[in-house]
Amino acid sequence: MDRVFRFLLAALAACAVSGTAIAQSKVNRAPGFAKLAPGAKVAIMPADIELFEISGGGVSEPRADWTAAAQEHVRATYRARKEKLGLQVIDLEDDASEPVLELNRLQRAVGGAISFHHFGMAALPTKEEKLNWTLGPGVAVVRDKTGADYALFTYIRDSYASADRKAAMVIGALFGIGTPGGVQYGFISLVDLRTGQIVWANQVIRPTGDLRTSGPAQETIDVMLTGLVEQAGPPSAAPRPRSIRDW
Repeated sequence: MDRVFRFLLAALAACAVSGTAIAQSKVNRAPGFAKLAPGAKVAIMPADIELFEISGGGVSEPRADWTAAAQEHVRATYRARKEKLGLQVIDLEDDASEPVLELNRLQRAVGGAISFHHFGMAALPTKEEKLNWTLGPGVAVVRDKTGADYALFTYIRDSYASADRKAAMVIGALFGIGTPGGVQYGFISLVDLRTGQIVWANQVIRPTGDLRTSGPAQETIDVMLTGLVEQAGPPSAAPRPRSIRDW
């Protein structure tokens, strides 16, 4: 499990126990960026997704089958949203070339920093609460490959309680002890391929949602896209809080 998600799991235990979501309220547009122009070309980068099962002892164990299902649901959601986005969308979701994967790893690191230092509590004085972050000139490889103006990066880590964990949660509740279950964390960013600047970003941190099935996965992507486009797609059903039954 990567360090970003491991840290978030620890930091968000209270969120999972209480059943509340943490929403970002900071400005999520870079200075000078208002919205995407009609007809802008956007490359959809391969989604960086991994799902975990939480053992009875609280260890997050990767589930390759859940991850594969989630990746397919997210791909299908983006394909279904292309016409609704009102943009020229270029699909790079199946591109496994090393330059593209390296950019995903870079976005993972920078996105984690934005979560902590921009949307989170550890603000950096030099940033003056502005979304002022960049992936650097290396993003030009995507512009050269696709002719796109922007690239959209998606990073999601999601976890679900195992049967043993559910039992521990029930026993803990009997004694007034809060035992955390799963947490969904998603970070999405739009990068200007001419400059490398992150011009828009959003994050989701909550104990709801489920990427293992199609409908809830669509809802997660729609929530993450909120604010980037007026209407990402048809309204999705609101996610049910993860109960002891379906965690």
